[in-house]
Amino acid sequence: MQSSGHRLRDIEQHHPLLSAGGDVEAGSLDAGVMVGGPHHHHNNNHAGPNQHHHHTLWFIQDGCGMVCAGITWFLVLYAAFVVNFVMLLPAKNSWYPLLNGAVFNSLAVLALASHIRTMLTDPGAVPKGNATKEYMDSLQLKPGEVIYKCPKCCSIKPERAHHCSICKRCIRKMDHHCPWVNNCVGEKNQRFFVLFTMYIALISAHALGLSGMHFFTCVKVQWNECSNFSPGVSVLLLIFLCLEAVLFLTFTAVMFGTQLHSICNDETEIERLKNEKPTWERRVRWDGMRSVFGGAPSLLWCNPFNGLRFHRLLLLTRGRRSGAEFAV
Repeated sequence: MQSSGHRLRDIEQHHPLLSAGGDVEAGSLDAGVMVGGPHHHHNNNHAGPNQHHHHTLWFIQDGCGMVCAGITWFLVLYAAFVVNFVMLLPAKNSWYPLLNGAVFNSLAVLALASHIRTMLTDPGAVPKGNATKEYMDSLQLKPGEVIYKCPKCCSIKPERAHHCSICKRCIRKMDHHCPWVNNCVGEKNQRFFVLFTMYIALISAHALGLSGMHFFTCVKVQWNECSNFSPGVSVLLLIFLCLEAVLFLTFTAVMFGTQLHSICNDETEIERLKNEKPTWERRVRWDGMRSVFGGAPSLLWCNPFNGLRFHRLLLLTRGRRSGAEFAV
């Protein structure tokens, strides 16, 4: 650490801390000043000693999250089973099951793909243990410039990063931790989470519409030829599907709208709840959308497979497990 007065401060305890690699000399800077200016983004551009983001498959080994993610998949597959085998396949009209089956199953695949990408994408984790004297010397900070250290994961905390107690990491632009995707929603995977909520809302609305049509049709023919299942089983399956669809539609539609509002205002849910005043230059409306989804508006924004390299994914899955994520 240069002797010109850099100070490493803990944003939570508000007193100078020692770096993992040696003593940090106290300077003359006032206690409340945070990192700013062009040098603040060194944390985003330089790899720390434990930076493995280019060589890991991110997966949080949290029991509750894995159960919730499994329940999500089960409910989507249950809806697909009821829609296909209870409502569409027994239909006499040829175009009706083909059209609705193609639409529903395509949306279901996109929803599950978005869920996988949200769950297995690094949300923007800050490297663990990079708050060392050697690493901070490499940042070439200006005299009096202040950086913050997270006492929980011993990392240099960038602006707008928050520590997640479940992921056990500081996450850049952390919005919230969602157990249904078993991951944090942050800087690098927010677009996949938005797509997940959108596609789940769409298949829920579609399933509700198909259920209504099926009830109406089956009542007219007294359930004689409208299903391959008995009337009692069909009604029970449809009732569970309708309850699931109403709950999913309500939850995901609200979450989808909340996420779009946050993106257009360049404000995370944590920042909104804490009523934090922005110290960054906000990207509003379409600038915010482009920063999350990338590039100019196009259909690629709705494609959860965009940017996926299958050969790289296969290589990563052959790695060994270590800590909160699978590492190779």
